[in-house]
Amino acid sequence: MPTESQSIFASLTPNDWGIIFTMLGVAFAAVLAGIGSAIGVGKAGQAAAGVVAEQPDRFGNCMVLQLLPGSQGIYGFAVAILILIFSGVLGGDTSALTLEKGLSYFAASLPIAFGGLLSALHQAKVAVSGIHMLAKRPDGFGNAMMFTLMVETYALLSLIISVFLVLFA
Repeated sequence: MPTESQSIFASLTPNDWGIIFTMLGVAFAAVLAGIGSAIGVGKAGQAAAGVVAEQPDRFGNCMVLQLLPGSQGIYGFAVAILILIFSGVLGGDTSALTLEKGLSYFAASLPIAFGGLLSALHQAKVAVSGIHMLAKRPDGFGNAMMFTLMVETYALLSLIISVFLVLFA
């Protein structure tokens, strides 16, 4: 005798599975990249608060460095919206959303989900170091920006791959 959960899964159509995997892709892209950004911006913000408490004139430079790990969350959100648009979920027409298409959209979310999560966390470490450098060297903002932006390169590459995978899913 099948259990209740077995009968629920057995009754799902390929279209239902397509929608499920598409929505998992949307969630992965937005949530994982967003978690990385939230943690990253928080850590950099803590460092910035310490510097600004002693040197309020460094607020602008510290804030720019603090915001940089937040870009990955924006990239993840953008990919999530693209998946919703191209899959037809946002427009309400999911008739062509097969299991294969759903798996394709899920796979398309993975580069920005994990690339965004990890690059935001590592970019935060570099941003925190840059903020600490500003406490000692106010003229070091350009150096701190370059170090921090180098990590951004990998978030951008993840974004580009995810966008291409969504467009060609």
